[in-house]
Amino acid sequence: MARWDPGAEERLKRAALELYLERGYDNVTVTHIAERAGLTRRSYFRYFPDKREVLFAGSERLPPALAEAVLAADPDAAPLAAVLDALARVGAQLVEQVDGAAERRAVIDASPELQERERTKAVAITEAIRDALKQRQVKAETAELVAQLATVVFQNAFRHWIEGKGHASFGSCLHTVTDELRATLAGA
Repeated sequence: MARWDPGAEERLKRAALELYLERGYDNVTVTHIAERAGLTRRSYFRYFPDKREVLFAGSERLPPALAEAVLAADPDAAPLAAVLDALARVGAQLVEQVDGAAERRAVIDASPELQERERTKAVAITEAIRDALKQRQVKAETAELVAQLATVVFQNAFRHWIEGKGHASFGSCLHTVTDELRATLAGA
């Protein structure tokens, strides 16, 4: 077998998602995934450290991308406005790169272990946004609150986008969630 196999990482991702949907996350091993992809177990570990990370590959790029977008927002924008602008820009790019989002979401929703990993990812997003806001000279307490709200808004907008099967733009999903939040905070 070749040492480097073009497309191996994508085949592993696809095989893992298929198997998780067919058998459930807990009933699938790395060996199952590698075999389904036509690779060896050893090849699997060249790309992913464990069976859970195949679903989260690339997610480590999201927090820095969001932080960079917050820092690039209009310097005169209020903290929440700057963050919402950043979420819209990064979210629009994210949905262009995501394959199998609904299937991935179903697998995560069915597994407490994967839900915990998803929460860890959310914490990293919150921290990145908070730290970027602090670099914009936003008070620590305000930066923390805005970052927490922004993470919830981002997660909900992404879920709306998934549930809409990508027919609506991420920006419109974000707008819907933001309007719902504003109405709730206004007591409507």
